[in-house]
Amino acid sequence: MASTFYIVLSALLIIWLSMHVIKLRRQHQVSVGNDNKQDLVLAIAAQSNATEFLPIGMLLLVVLELNHAEILLVHLPGISLLSGRILHARAMLTDNLKLRVLSMKITIYTLLLLVAANLIYLLFGKQG
Repeated sequence: MASTFYIVLSALLIIWLSMHVIKLRRQHQVSVGNDNKQDLVLAIAAQSNATEFLPIGMLLLVVLELNHAEILLVHLPGISLLSGRILHARAMLTDNLKLRVLSMKITIYTLLLLVAANLIYLLFGKQG
């Protein structure tokens, strides 16, 4: 399944973001919370945001593939969603508001595309 590729890469992104938080917690000797350390605040936010958006996006991608969507219709939103999340993580970690806005637009529009595509396949597509 093509969606497996994007799920694996998404998991690696979340693992990397988690390791970054752990590194900063050790560096600042903060076990819980953020102790108002701006780099840690941003790292935690980047990790949280990825774990909020990637699961639903990947689930929508898998369902689309299970609905027998054309392979290009699986790869394009997969690439778009993962790119948007990578850009967002970078934007959060560097406190770049313009890139954050762009990456959120990419993410939200991709999720809307996945929702619409799944509804279309549910109502009109081949089943089974």
